[in-house]
Amino acid sequence: MTASKDHILSQLRKQSVPKTELPDLQDAKLKAQWVTYADPAQQFSDTLESVGGLCWRVKNIEEVNQRLAELPVYQESNQICSLVSDCGQPTMNVNEVTDPHDFKDVDFAILPGEFCVAENGAVWTTNDGGPQRTLYFLSQHVALIVPASEIVPHMHAAYDRLTFENPSFGTFMSGPSKTADIEQSLVIGAHGARSLTVFLVEEPF
Repeated sequence: MTASKDHILSQLRKQSVPKTELPDLQDAKLKAQWVTYADPAQQFSDTLESVGGLCWRVKNIEEVNQRLAELPVYQESNQICSLVSDCGQPTMNVNEVTDPHDFKDVDFAILPGEFCVAENGAVWTTNDGGPQRTLYFLSQHVALIVPASEIVPHMHAAYDRLTFENPSFGTFMSGPSKTADIEQSLVIGAHGARSLTVFLVEEPF
């Protein structure tokens, strides 16, 4: 057994792949080949909806509140949290929560997003507020509030914006939780939010 193993490993070592330098992502010729979109916001909206999410392009937070009131899942929610000022009608004060498990019964969470990625309908979110980060995953339904001007075309541009100087929490969210591992049958909300709505807000908030 040992002799066979040594023989196999020695053969693999002889077939080692030569080292290849990583591409220079700042190279102008390479950047010229990257995907761009005439209307990044529309591309983001179309992509998000294709993976089960919903996108609204609104003027301000007041219009966000109007749209929320029209959502059946929001109307039916009993426990509502909001980390966006003047947005929604929260029923619980998240600042009083010290145990992340206490968010397990949240029906609807309104949370901030930093920027969107048109290519894959993802939103970059960060939260260093202790247990509040679990709201992105424990809540039954999630709404992300993002400045409409903060949309990048692809993941290359997205990663250029990320900084990791200090330990922190961050994640890309694209659509509601989903899985198709079992019999290739798509299940929405299998291990996270059952719905995701993104509001692209034109005015500062």
